[in-house]
Amino acid sequence: MSTGNPASNKPHEIVERALELSRADGCVVIADEHSGANLRWAGNALTTNGVTRGRTLTVIATVGGAEGTASGVVSRSAVTADDLEPLVRAAEAAAREAGPAEDAQPLVEGVPEAPEFTEPPAETSSGVFAAFAPALGESFARARAGGRELYGFAAHNLTSSYLGTSTGLRLRHDQPTGTLELNAKSPDRTRSAWAGRPTRDFRDVDPLALDEELARRLAWAERRTELPPGRYETLLPPTAVADLLIYQQWSSAARDAAEGRTVFSRPGGGTRVGEKLSELPLTLRSDPREPGLESAPFVLTHSSGDDASVFDNGLPLEPTEWLRNGELNRLITTRHSAGLTGLPLAPGMDNLILDAGGSRSLDEMVAASGHDGPCLLLTCLWYIREVDPATLLLTGLTRDGVYLVEKGEVTAEVNNFRFNESPVSLLGRATEAGITERTLPREWGDWFTRAAMPALRVPDFHMSSVSQGV
Repeated sequence: MSTGNPASNKPHEIVERALELSRADGCVVIADEHSGANLRWAGNALTTNGVTRGRTLTVIATVGGAEGTASGVVSRSAVTADDLEPLVRAAEAAAREAGPAEDAQPLVEGVPEAPEFTEPPAETSSGVFAAFAPALGESFARARAGGRELYGFAAHNLTSSYLGTSTGLRLRHDQPTGTLELNAKSPDRTRSAWAGRPTRDFRDVDPLALDEELARRLAWAERRTELPPGRYETLLPPTAVADLLIYQQWSSAARDAAEGRTVFSRPGGGTRVGEKLSELPLTLRSDPREPGLESAPFVLTHSSGDDASVFDNGLPLEPTEWLRNGELNRLITTRHSAGLTGLPLAPGMDNLILDAGGSRSLDEMVAASGHDGPCLLLTCLWYIREVDPATLLLTGLTRDGVYLVEKGEVTAEVNNFRFNESPVSLLGRATEAGITERTLPREWGDWFTRAAMPALRVPDFHMSSVSQGV
């Protein structure tokens, strides 16, 4: 294969040159070309905008020895052709100094080169906001006229990843990631409401519709009442469900479960795969080709851990059901941990969808609530932390609006709370799920944006104490 000019800075040629320079027994090279565009605003006025560009190159060297194969991983930013040899040698030195890698496997064998591998990287620009920005300006004017202030940001990032290996793999993936977060405040700052949306290209987000939604919530908050801690029937919107289930997914490594260290460990040994976790027909799944939530269709990882292995880079990914009709169906496995646990190979992926067969919108669920006692409607969760890995007990805070639902209507805003809940327990206690829709997790939106979730009704959500948060 021709590698072109050795001094070229084209990403595919950088990958080829790094592989040529390698003296290791095996080598994996990942070139990530990043571009980003953003807008920020405060007090109904745009404050900043900008565009960024960058490159990260990761070299993974593998070295065989009498006791096994070791790996060394080195990543550096702003790498050009002239920086390659020191980077490759550093990865080889790291491999020689490391002990045998427990997750060592043969590198994935190559297939014919993907045609797009030699194409220039995709790039975003401020043009991604061409239709969005005028609508945002209209929302500023409408908010100003309505006596509210809008704050927030819009960000669009595009990463082109080039994966090459000494075993012949030449793969490419372009990943667009867009997020919109909008916060509305009353002029005296005593009332606040938040909404967020994920997007691939900003053609499917409407700031005017979001502003209308936030205006309604600020109106709900004109009446306020205090409630004590306790267990309340609670409607969790899709964004809150996403935050909880993303953390659950991050905690679902098969090896940890098999070793008795997680909520998915079976008492007495083994895992809970095959166990019924919910009476609702919940199916939690990942699919790299899910429309609107597309992610890398092959393993693309820069480091090894309990739920990922650098040796698996390039493995094709297929749709996977983690829960199937309420039953635990899969846990995350690498080739190594699948062999250890006897479970099927099921690498992690970069999207998460909960299907539950629900037919009601959140507004329709609100209309059916509060007829037999008070019900709480949350906006979002934040500052989520793990308390007990054995039960996956999490704690965190509510934020930007907790509302009281009485006889099918929102009647007031209530104080914020600290909660203590396990997402696994919540799935078992939920009595209703709404329609599934794409959503932006508030807490994990910097790391995981591709999610689709329904609202959930939980009859006894545990608000453990009152919080002073807003």
